[in-house]
Amino acid sequence: MAFEKGDAGQKGAGGLSIQQQMLAHQPQLRAYAMSLSRSADKSDDLVQETLLRAISKIDTFRPGTNLGAWLTTILRNCYLSDLRRRRHEVEDADGCYSETLRTAPEQEGHLEYREFCSALRAIPFDQREALMLVGAAGLSYEDTATLCRTTTGTIKSRINRARSRLAALLSIESLDELGFDNQTRAVMAGNPGDNPRRWSF
Repeated sequence: MAFEKGDAGQKGAGGLSIQQQMLAHQPQLRAYAMSLSRSADKSDDLVQETLLRAISKIDTFRPGTNLGAWLTTILRNCYLSDLRRRRHEVEDADGCYSETLRTAPEQEGHLEYREFCSALRAIPFDQREALMLVGAAGLSYEDTATLCRTTTGTIKSRINRARSRLAALLSIESLDELGFDNQTRAVMAGNPGDNPRRWSF
């Protein structure tokens, strides 16, 4: 059974309408969009386009399945379609991406957030994408593998390689050296379900 276009306002999980449930996924969608577009304005546009497409295609969503994974798939497809049209990857020439991210208070022994952003941009796209989907967007390994059209083992491998590469680029040995918010720690851990402080490189 799928939703009909007129059902978008009907109540679903937790008494929320499907539109309210979609809006609840905005922070994860924006984090993933930022990892792809590297621009605050472009990521906002990408999330807006994703939500509009999702509402227009609500009849294809099957209740009981993972709404977050469905929305993330739509976002990724929107991004790839736009990328194919433009034929080049967006750069962060004016620093929009770095400046939109929160910065922790400076403390001795803690990394600067700009260093983290720079290192994140330096890792290969497939590794960065896997890390952001699992760590920032909160998708499971399985949903990420489906979205990226690969195996769960490949996603885990990409995340491990991404974490190792980031650690090398940042010259850190443990996540305790990161002075960032929990979302950044989750991205580095590559698994939002675990306490990132338990991970070590």
